[in-house]
Amino acid sequence: MTLKKRSFSLSRHRTSVALEAEFWAVLEADAAAAGKTLTALVGEVDAARELRPLASALRLHALAVAGRR
Repeated sequence: MTLKKRSFSLSRHRTSVALEAEFWAVLEADAAAAGKTLTALVGEVDAARELRPLASALRLHALAVAGRR
């Protein structure tokens, strides 16, 4: 499986996240359905993730979204 890396500016700092393309597809669709940018969605997940790594939090968010479909 190939990871796809994306970079974001979150809370005034740059960060990069590497996820599988399938996770990015779910996250992009969720952001679009909510009328948000992918950056805004990633920022929300980042703010709520507590001690969990951002990549893990994004994967869990994508799984939760996929489970609601």
